[in-house]
Amino acid sequence: MFKNIKAWAKSLKRQIFILYYAYQDPRTPWYAKLFTACVVAYAFSPIDLIPDFIPILRYLDDVILLPIGIWLALKMIPNNVLSDCEVKAEERMKNGKPKNWIVGSLIVLVWSFIIIWAFIKIYSFFS
Repeated sequence: MFKNIKAWAKSLKRQIFILYYAYQDPRTPWYAKLFTACVVAYAFSPIDLIPDFIPILRYLDDVILLPIGIWLALKMIPNNVLSDCEVKAEERMKNGKPKNWIVGSLIVLVWSFIIIWAFIKIYSFFS
């Protein structure tokens, strides 16, 4: 079972790298670039949309949302672009993943606003 999960995770990682290079390819349509950029930025972000301290739901983005985003992005990109990017992805996987600190910062900002809003609502409720 763990072997299957590990293989699935490696496959997802490989697909993210393929999308990373497909986004940069000029043959990729603009709408696919836009969607792919969002998926790749989120995958490389050091912070999850759903924080890890939320029980059960913390895996929702990694197990459901991210694979669906990857699948949709791969469907939007032409096959010749994907085949060229697969070669680049194999080489990049050996060197590690790039980090997207901008998206990570935006996610921290969104959660900060949610927490501040919740504190204001709780404070006004008890006042």
